[in-house]
Amino acid sequence: MDGSERIDIGGVSVPCGHLIGGERVGSPDGYEVITPIDGSPLGHIPAGGPAEAAAAVAAATAAFPAWAALGPDGRGEILDRFADAIVERMADFQRVDTHDHGALAAGRPHHGMPRTAWNVKFFSDRARGLHHDTIAGDVVDNSVRYDPSGVSALIVPWNAPLMLGTWKIGPALAAGNTVVVKPPEFAPFSLSLLGEVAQEAGLPDGVLNVLHGTGASAGDALVRDPRVSRISFTGSPATARVIGAAAAANLTPVSFELGGKSPFVICADADLASAARTVAVQFMNAGQVCLAGTRLLVEESIVDELLPLVLAAVDELVVGDPRRPETRVGPLIHPSHFAKVQGLVERAVADGARVLCGGGPHPDGGLYFQPTILADVDQRSEIVQTEVFGPVLTLQTWRTEDELISLANDTIYGLAATLFSGDADRAERISSQLVAGTVWVNCFYVRDLAAPFGGSRASGIGREGGTWSFDFFCDVKNIATRRGTFAS
Repeated sequence: MDGSERIDIGGVSVPCGHLIGGERVGSPDGYEVITPIDGSPLGHIPAGGPAEAAAAVAAATAAFPAWAALGPDGRGEILDRFADAIVERMADFQRVDTHDHGALAAGRPHHGMPRTAWNVKFFSDRARGLHHDTIAGDVVDNSVRYDPSGVSALIVPWNAPLMLGTWKIGPALAAGNTVVVKPPEFAPFSLSLLGEVAQEAGLPDGVLNVLHGTGASAGDALVRDPRVSRISFTGSPATARVIGAAAAANLTPVSFELGGKSPFVICADADLASAARTVAVQFMNAGQVCLAGTRLLVEESIVDELLPLVLAAVDELVVGDPRRPETRVGPLIHPSHFAKVQGLVERAVADGARVLCGGGPHPDGGLYFQPTILADVDQRSEIVQTEVFGPVLTLQTWRTEDELISLANDTIYGLAATLFSGDADRAERISSQLVAGTVWVNCFYVRDLAAPFGGSRASGIGREGGTWSFDFFCDVKNIATRRGTFAS
């Protein structure tokens, strides 16, 4: 592939090559990408390796001094145009996203797409208003600065590549860093299009580079490059361990947002109708959401009352083609991932789990899996301890808060938790004991970009959002000046 190829996705012309130093570049090898909608080919993408990774980092390194020198205001003007350009191309991004990874067309204009542009605009504004705090000491005045750190390597997952890509790109660029972003191999096209939109908005060549390929080849070469100053990765703990080992050789700081096996706690004093509706929301994106509350932990005294409400809410979910406005549960991303999800459910049933709904592939076939809830599961079982990343929930009950906390915290993860209770004191008491980076109380998936986000334990390292993003992407510098040494 020479890098100049373009393909039509849902009526949108999308570039296929790497974007390196403002030019579309090919690779000797490539691979075919399918759409999860029906498994048909979308197009070929170049498979980058060490040579392309080195070239992308070189381009970002060359572009860094001028981009950093623009300062927050100069960068902000360009990033604001970038955000506006995303909004202008929102319909195109939506169509590509739907074909690329099966994102639902319904709701995207009001949720995922605006968030994509807001990821850029918010951090652009935040950088311009970032405090250079002065801390008065006994002898010196300390002035704290947030300086650009260099080249950021951003590795993006396939479950929401555009939204999660800009969640990394926005603060990295606003901080004054230049970027090499590696799209997911299963769903590379929306970020490939984003690179073109960035160019059209006036981002200088080399400031945003797009490197296609597999994690084992392109990604590995990228994170091992000593010229990279920051690595941000969203994905599995297993891959994070490999990246962490590579980063350690260069002492490169990392930010990891990894898997989850989040508890969804429902207390007897909760609004059960609201809780049941929110349980059904856990099947969004076909369950391919790391934050989803996949372990239903229900107070025993209300399970018989709650369960019919939950099953009724789940029964209303329409499974099918994500392009249809009535669809609420789309396809799994790839045949290999479908096989993983199916295997986990089949083994759980074989081990004695009771199927409350779903339990297998959708009758219409393809990469569609029925929304599934399994009861009678053991705490130590694979289905309770392993992230399924599909439309599969487990149901367990508890009697005392001590028992609840023990169940909720008994996994290797600590990404998020959801809690429904009608008692403010109880909600605070339980929330404070849950091991999780985010706890939603009587709500779910409400994300304020000013708030910290990240995971504990095997769910990640570090926090991003608000000033926390700049704590990571910047070199935080303190200038300590002895008081009284300058003429006033």
